[in-house]
Amino acid sequence: MHSNQYIDTTQLGTGGPLVGVQGLGAMGMTSYYGDSDPELSRQTLASALDHGVTLFDTADFYSFGKNEEFIAPFVQANRNDITIATKFGYAMGLNGEVVIRNDRAHIRAAVDASLQRLGIDVIDVYYMHRRNPEVPLAESVGAMSELVQEGKVRYLGLSEVSGTELREAHAIHSIAAVEQEWSLFNRQVEDTTVPVAAELGVALVPYSPLGRGFLTGKVDFSDKSGPNEARGSFAQYSGDNAARNAALLQPVHDIAAQRGVSTAQIALAWVQQRSLVHGLPVVPIPGTRKPERLLENLAATRLVLDDSELQLLEPISSQVAGDRYPDMTKLM
Repeated sequence: MHSNQYIDTTQLGTGGPLVGVQGLGAMGMTSYYGDSDPELSRQTLASALDHGVTLFDTADFYSFGKNEEFIAPFVQANRNDITIATKFGYAMGLNGEVVIRNDRAHIRAAVDASLQRLGIDVIDVYYMHRRNPEVPLAESVGAMSELVQEGKVRYLGLSEVSGTELREAHAIHSIAAVEQEWSLFNRQVEDTTVPVAAELGVALVPYSPLGRGFLTGKVDFSDKSGPNEARGSFAQYSGDNAARNAALLQPVHDIAAQRGVSTAQIALAWVQQRSLVHGLPVVPIPGTRKPERLLENLAATRLVLDDSELQLLEPISSQVAGDRYPDMTKLM
């Protein structure tokens, strides 16, 4: 294999692991976006590693642990070549409702369960999936810090936190990465979290960099059945908002046509380029289950948008209709 088939690498936070500049989100391989072909998903995982993707992302609550179990054979077979990230934080309440748990007892139980499902001795990056503000960071990050000392976890991460929360957590134990939604449509992370991350040497791991597929311009979000059932719960992609927001993609389509690339590649290149704009490592984790889509996504790591193109894309997020989430306890 020629070296030019590999993507570049970057460090996941100060002192963190070296990873490919684009990772792979595994969530959709078992849930949320319709039926998945397990064999195609396995081929996608293998192809990702072949092309230099080394950060693979899952969570204990994706398909109630089945996502971790699904990628476990791949993780075990390539243990020394990959960085595996998983998360804790979501749990089922007494009445079957989803609750967010950051307490020490839950964290200790969750890490052991994830290690068992993945069939490994140590998790590379362990994220707090969502913050429960009623639990002090001293308790939750303190408990996570214990896991590093015990050798169950190598690096710590947070997801969906403010700059203030990141700063407080980082003072308790070094945080390698923050996983947060970041795309042409959703840039709230730039308000407080990105500046603090850049200052502290923390990497950003954008999830949903393609707006759950909306930014590809190929997904029919008006169809709420089957594959799009989960997407239909997001206000930005529903009803009148979907049509209004689709119109905002015109500059993306125009640049893609001029470049002879896909709309998705322009949207991903924009996210990748945030690294230069903000001065911190940025490792997006687009989720895909198809090898050909994976290669399309990876090609975006070599696409550099010029100033005039960036200028055309700049106003998009401020015009997006609809909230990012119905509420932040929402999964994904």
